[in-house]
Amino acid sequence: MTVQFEDFKLRPELVQAITALGYTQPTPIQAGIIPLMQEGCDVTGQAQTGTGKTAAFALPILNRIDPEQYLPQALVVAPTRELALQVTEMIQSLGQFMGVSVLTVYGGTSYSQQLNQLRRGVQVVVGTPGRILDLIKRGRLDLTEVHTVVLDEADEMLSMGFVEDVEAILAATPDERQTTLFSATLPPRIRELARKYLRNPKTIAIQAEQVTVAATEQRVYYVNEHDKLAVLTRLFEMEDITTALIFTRTRVRTGELVNELNLRGYPSEALSGDLSQEAREHTMSRFRSGQVKVLVATDVAARGLDVEGITHVFNYDLPEETETFVHRIGRTGRAGRTGVAISFARPSERRQVRRIEQFTRQEMLQATVPTIEEIQAKRLDSLLSKIETWLKRGRAKEERALVEALVASGVDPIDMAAAALKVARAEEKQRPIPEISPLPEKAVRPERRARGERSERSERGSRDGVSVRRSRESDGRAKPRASIRGKQSDEAGMIRLEMGLGKVDGLRPADVVASIAGTAGIPGASLGRIYIQNHRTTVDVSEEYLEKVVAANGQFKVRGQFFTLIKG
Repeated sequence: MTVQFEDFKLRPELVQAITALGYTQPTPIQAGIIPLMQEGCDVTGQAQTGTGKTAAFALPILNRIDPEQYLPQALVVAPTRELALQVTEMIQSLGQFMGVSVLTVYGGTSYSQQLNQLRRGVQVVVGTPGRILDLIKRGRLDLTEVHTVVLDEADEMLSMGFVEDVEAILAATPDERQTTLFSATLPPRIRELARKYLRNPKTIAIQAEQVTVAATEQRVYYVNEHDKLAVLTRLFEMEDITTALIFTRTRVRTGELVNELNLRGYPSEALSGDLSQEAREHTMSRFRSGQVKVLVATDVAARGLDVEGITHVFNYDLPEETETFVHRIGRTGRAGRTGVAISFARPSERRQVRRIEQFTRQEMLQATVPTIEEIQAKRLDSLLSKIETWLKRGRAKEERALVEALVASGVDPIDMAAAALKVARAEEKQRPIPEISPLPEKAVRPERRARGERSERSERGSRDGVSVRRSRESDGRAKPRASIRGKQSDEAGMIRLEMGLGKVDGLRPADVVASIAGTAGIPGASLGRIYIQNHRTTVDVSEEYLEKVVAANGQFKVRGQFFTLIKG
């Protein structure tokens, strides 16, 4: 039986707010947490950002608030200012018809405004551990009437060294309070905290597969450590990036990467834990408005960051914890949109990649770095596309007059067009394509290396317009291989096919994957590199599934158009 918000017996003002906000059905974490909190139970919730956990604790808190009592009745402790502000915004939205007073307290800002609001009276306090504890010690924050305490993102508070502050805060609240703890992971120290301060807690855990974004295309590039920046800039040339979020392991690395990207013409800013609140909000405002296309952050600094429309998430450094990977890639592919999650892994990190894949139950597509020739072709394709657009618009009157004047003076039109293109491509010289060193031989996947060796002993055949190469196995069976333009894909074990749709048709990588994998009944991870140009697209297919793809030819459909995979 499906749970509905009506089943929670919330006060009318909250039902009105839920309707106004457009919520129709509780998420799994909400369906599990809300009834338990309404029963008065202490609860441990294991869930990532994006699962609806804020509303899961905000609704029970608001349902219990006495609007006539202007003393703190609920306390929410969060690791970062950004997350605290987001929690406040959610509580205010859900309590908009109750007239509830919510105060956010955090460091790096003046005390005066927060103290003034405390004097006027508040019912919910949301804040970071340091500032909450400071106000308690100053005798300015009275928590004796608090009936509910929420510890949000407890694992991050642990990693940031806030656990002792949290324990001191809990000591200032009534013993009979209700305590709810949320954490993406439950390391031993967090379990110990729960055992010490929660009374017979109920546990609600949302499994990884429920929080992994299905609309996110996942790729991994195996690269040498010193080549990461070169690979990143090559991908920036090839990907259709609206906004990108790049994760690095350290704050110092974040600053270094931002400097390098800005030098290469990619407007970027760093999000680090040592930014003042004013600087952080300024950075986030520029990112949300599109003034800055790329944000580089550490996991701690990005906690609570929730921006719609992020098209790409880059794991410049793989996270140490597999749960953190899910948390990172959840920043893209939201609200029904598709997204791309790209991970860089050193050859020695192959085992970590496997651990992540096992945890998410989703294989990352092993992709090949774009070649210099492919980037040059993309640049040319982009230039020609812009020229075609202006020719169709017919709005270059001043330029046409200039051309006519030059032609009248004896300038050859062909020479003039060539010179104009030379000028238009001048900025490309400011973006040299960096060289990339080859991976060590052991970095090649063993199973794919074996298939590549067998392909040397092959015989030809053809099927349904696809050039097929058959490789004899030891038992005599033939194994299909294929090529476009008479050559294999750049990646061993993959076959390159072509379709007659491209950017002008609104094609996106996720469309290609969904159509081919869904129609042929093969895993999405069996598709390799997808290169979308204006009027055509190439896609690499694992030779293991080639026969299924060929058999489905003529049935593939994307955006209302049928297409066939053919040789070049």
